[in-house]
Amino acid sequence: MSERKQLIMIDDDPDFTEGIKSILSKHYDLDIFHNPKDGLAALQKKRYDLLLLDIMMGRGAEGLMIARKMGADATLRTVPVLIITSIREQIAFLFGSQALHPHFVAHDELLEKPVEPKLLLERIEFLLKAGAKEREGK
Repeated sequence: MSERKQLIMIDDDPDFTEGIKSILSKHYDLDIFHNPKDGLAALQKKRYDLLLLDIMMGRGAEGLMIARKMGADATLRTVPVLIITSIREQIAFLFGSQALHPHFVAHDELLEKPVEPKLLLERIEFLLKAGAKEREGK
């Protein structure tokens, strides 16, 4: 049996993270951080296979700060990032009814809240496989 993948989720909504935990804990090891600074510190200390990240937390778009810091770090930039956010609702005046621009922030995939469990599991599995292939190629 293969080793369980290590996922980290940084999202300040405890109700949402509990729901995601109930979906993912059957398949993956999941560390959850509600504080963006604590989440970033954990990313720098432990090797994770995937990050699930919210954009709007605390005082603003703290998830953007995390994604940008990851992109500037040679080790962290290899961790696939799945953004799960309701950002369109929170700053709709910037995006209207348009999808987010794919280069808004470095990420591998973006899902909008609420997310369907089946879709979430499919996208995570895809990103884990893609991330493993990329690391093998280096």
